[in-house]
Amino acid sequence: MVWFFLSALAAMAVALSILMTGAWLVQQRTGNSGWVDTIWTFSLGLVGAAGALWPMAGGPIAPRQWLIAALVVIWSLRLGTHIAVRTAGITDDPRYAAFAKEWGADSPRRMFVFLQNQAFGSIPLVFSIFVAAHVPVAGLRAQDYLGALILLTGIAGEALADTQLKTFRTDPANKGKVCDVGLWAWSRHPNYFFEWFGWLAYPVIAISADYGWGWFALLGPVFMYWILVHVTGIPPLEEQMLRSRGDAYRAYQSRTRKFFPLPQ
Repeated sequence: MVWFFLSALAAMAVALSILMTGAWLVQQRTGNSGWVDTIWTFSLGLVGAAGALWPMAGGPIAPRQWLIAALVVIWSLRLGTHIAVRTAGITDDPRYAAFAKEWGADSPRRMFVFLQNQAFGSIPLVFSIFVAAHVPVAGLRAQDYLGALILLTGIAGEALADTQLKTFRTDPANKGKVCDVGLWAWSRHPNYFFEWFGWLAYPVIAISADYGWGWFALLGPVFMYWILVHVTGIPPLEEQMLRSRGDAYRAYQSRTRKFFPLPQ
């Protein structure tokens, strides 16, 4: 059993590294770093779904594996398509552009290392999916349906937040303003919150008294929270917003919660 999980973990790690190498090549060729996040999302969906369907002991693929693979694909297609459409309309992602400016002539090498670190940091996410899909219990349980509901809620909430932001930005009257309507009045980053919320599905599905590997599913939401709140999500984005919106964004920060949405 240990070898089964470790060999799958190694295979998924290698796959993520190769796919993020491809993301680096695309970024270098196009000069548009936005494609990095697009490729990362589709890569995570591909590796996560493949891991979910990884056969166990030569047996048939269980209903839980199909369910989780389908949910991962839905998540990946929704988010990846959204990022791809956004990327097609810009010349570069301002967060990555700031990194490139800071790195200077060493930018290509530093970007490659950065993206390999991103691949490494994605391992807990795909492993969370893997252990949830391979709960050794025949048939679907109530907690499987609850997990599916949590993930679908996360996908729907993130899609709603993205739509509200797009609608706000496409209105000429809002040019130069900070979006503070809908979910954005409750959280400065409701899309990130719902992205994190969806990852709670995997520990809900995986954790049980007789399945020790299930506790590893907690790695998914823990690492996603860390990435979004402390690393590549909120910090560089808010720095960019402060540069572009200045005092208007500072006022928004003072009256709106950073991550967890709550009414004012």
